[in-house]
Amino acid sequence: MKNFVVKTIANAGALAVAVWLLDKITLTGDSTGKKIGTLILVALIFGVVNFLVKPIVKLLSLPLLILTLGLFTLVVNALMLLLTSWLADKLDLSFHVDGFWTAVLGGLIISIVSWALNVVLPDGD
Repeated sequence: MKNFVVKTIANAGALAVAVWLLDKITLTGDSTGKKIGTLILVALIFGVVNFLVKPIVKLLSLPLLILTLGLFTLVVNALMLLLTSWLADKLDLSFHVDGFWTAVLGGLIISIVSWALNVVLPDGD
């Protein structure tokens, strides 16, 4: 359970960095508390999408992953971020990613920051 909480906090932090760095990834809210709550909910959605959908997409795109020596992973990460944005919109959360190339850059930022936070944060149960 502790590992799940740590990963969710790392995802929320990584999403916050992407929102801060990129103008076309938006998070709106009335107060800081509401923004933090939205970030945590979006991080949960992002985690579920990465857990359920990403392995299937990676398996289906395996030839492209091999052909591009893994660079197609950037596209897969962008698609997962766009799917998270779409699901957040359906759930009336104020998180939006505007465009594919923004999603590619956002996915790259989220991957790097999430990796760094997972190195720093404890992960033992």
